[in-house]
Amino acid sequence: MTTRHAVISGASIAGLSAAFWLRRTGWDVTVLERSGAFRDGGQNVDVRGVARDVLERMGLTEAIRAQNTTETGTVLVDASGKVTAELPSGPDGATAELEVLRGDFARTILQHLPAGVDIGYGDPIAEVVDSTDAVTVTTASGRVLRADLLVIAEGVRSATRDQLFGDQVDRRDLGIAMVFGTIPRTTGDDDRWRWFTTVGGRQVHLRPDNHGTTRAILAYARAEDLGRLSRADALARVRDRFADAGWETSRILDGFDRSEDVYIDNLTQIRMPTWHRGRVCLAGDAGWCVTPMGGGGASLALVSGYVLAASLTTEPDRLDAALTVYEQWMRPLVDDVQNLPRWIVPFAYPQTRFGLTLRRLLDKALTSPKLAPLTAKLTRVAETDRALPPIAAAHA
Repeated sequence: MTTRHAVISGASIAGLSAAFWLRRTGWDVTVLERSGAFRDGGQNVDVRGVARDVLERMGLTEAIRAQNTTETGTVLVDASGKVTAELPSGPDGATAELEVLRGDFARTILQHLPAGVDIGYGDPIAEVVDSTDAVTVTTASGRVLRADLLVIAEGVRSATRDQLFGDQVDRRDLGIAMVFGTIPRTTGDDDRWRWFTTVGGRQVHLRPDNHGTTRAILAYARAEDLGRLSRADALARVRDRFADAGWETSRILDGFDRSEDVYIDNLTQIRMPTWHRGRVCLAGDAGWCVTPMGGGGASLALVSGYVLAASLTTEPDRLDAALTVYEQWMRPLVDDVQNLPRWIVPFAYPQTRFGLTLRRLLDKALTSPKLAPLTAKLTRVAETDRALPPIAAAHA
């Protein structure tokens, strides 16, 4: 029997999870990553719901726990830094039990891939020809790969997805700009996620990490598209927007100017009626970006690799049927996170002093002992009563 071959485009959590499980189930696997080297860095992600079961089956729970960011809880603060409310804690609280930086998470999977996974950096896909008996991938350097399956796990701005599924891609701009970056740690930083909201639809976040630095986020409800600007111009716009925000904002802005790890994004959901066509399928943010507003993107990415491989073992001789099973299993988890209530943006990003006062009153109510159990449910994602589909591992 000929060994099946999968090409995976994208070497972050979704792509590496798919590589892990496809190789474990007997596939030859080639991973193509656009970047010239492994992409370290990034902000906090976490492992929630059924993703904890997948991580346990990978044998990586303790390895991820060892990469914990050191964050112990989440508090809301005012302009002086005084705590005004504390969000519920627990395995699936705002600060999860398994809290890890994106780069540390992806690198841990990379270091534990089964033998035989071929990874190439700096040579992205240039052309795809999908035919009845194979999918042929040509890279920018001219390398030609003939495979049984192409998995696109390139992220929310996926060029290959747009090339092959452009007519199916529904981009939903949430109207929120976020700037993420790493800044120097100070003696005033502690082991909590500190979250400050002020008028003008602005948020300021500081979170500890396990590398001796601090992860910072500036977020705001916005009208302009920062993605069209250079980094310098985008940061100048953000500086203008946050000029009078207060708290630790000036320190963060100065830190971003000097940081090599700044990422600017307009939060955009990706919604698609299907995640597969012919011998091509999507995984992770390329197929269903849920954005930090929904949360759980890393958990969904991790689960997708397992479910894809399991579905292919369930229907080994019927690729379309297997990919349909994969979609049917994943779709409820994704829909649950993507269907944000209409009030969430104006609530999270109040524009006026009245709106901010109302928000703080509601924060206190929602974090009170009586309502805290209900509030805790808002941060639960990737949860399901269904058992994970069975998987037949060919490689230990």
